[in-house]
Amino acid sequence: MSVSGPCTICNSAQVEHTCNRCAQLVCEDHYDESTGYCVECAAELGQTESIPDSDDMPDGVDTYEF
Repeated sequence: MSVSGPCTICNSAQVEHTCNRCAQLVCEDHYDESTGYCVECAAELGQTESIPDSDDMPDGVDTYEF
């Protein structure tokens, strides 16, 4: 199945992956290859260093932590 559209995190890059935990459709920048999770799930579970730096995100994209 082919999926196209914007990343659900940055809303600008093309979708390339689906998170194995929350099923969000995300771009390459917001996917953690080692876990198969989006960066939000990986950060929540402590599986990755952090969410990408703001320099790596397009303008107008904010990161919220709850």
